[in-house]
Amino acid sequence: MAQSPDSLAVDVRELAKRFAHTTALESATFHVRPGEVLGLLGPNGAGKTTTLHILLGIVRPSAGTVRIFGCDPHDGTKQALRRVGFASPEALMDWRLTVAENLRVYAALYGVSRAAIERTAGALELGDLLSKRFGDLSLGQQTRAGVARALLHEPDLLVLDEPTSSLDPDVAEKTRRVLQEIRRTRGLSMLYTSHNMAEVELMCDRVAFLHRGRVVADGTPLEVSRQVLGTASLDAAAMEEVFLKLAREGLG
Repeated sequence: MAQSPDSLAVDVRELAKRFAHTTALESATFHVRPGEVLGLLGPNGAGKTTTLHILLGIVRPSAGTVRIFGCDPHDGTKQALRRVGFASPEALMDWRLTVAENLRVYAALYGVSRAAIERTAGALELGDLLSKRFGDLSLGQQTRAGVARALLHEPDLLVLDEPTSSLDPDVAEKTRRVLQEIRRTRGLSMLYTSHNMAEVELMCDRVAFLHRGRVVADGTPLEVSRQVLGTASLDAAAMEEVFLKLAREGLG
């Protein structure tokens, strides 16, 4: 049964984006239900970054509609975006400020208390980094600080762009545990991009594959495996095979 757009965390319909000489998206459609984790997957150039930029109100679509909890992120009120947290290795903080100073600036924008900073930093084991300049951190430490910033105002939707790509296996595993616990306790919705199929299989309820700007497969990992490979296999190796097949061929 189709769900009302207002009842969805994310509702993307017939989304298109054309730049001067490139079509980045063409009639892409997908949704994220409240409390659900959707993996938005695809090879480089498939349209993932453009999709995220449209959702975050950075880029305007050429056609189609985007709604976050029923609100348009481009309507000027910023109502939708206040419910969103975003983390990406490319979304950096001010290099000159300490981690604590960066988080206080962000907290002030959202009216968040210092207690929330301490609570979020503690969950991600950032206590020993708070007094360090952001520019002096390793890439993995910067990524963890970025995840803390995204969670600071307790968003209803967390958009994660390759959130563990620069983390060592132990820290990546701890970060995933934190995200899973927050999701369990708060019903947090997530839109998750990753090239790590083991992580996708672990974290995502459903996946949507982009190929040349279109969603060519959408469903649970098991459903997509059956659709693409003709077999019902649910593991990281199967997801890797699905990814490679769709990246090379799409679905016809």
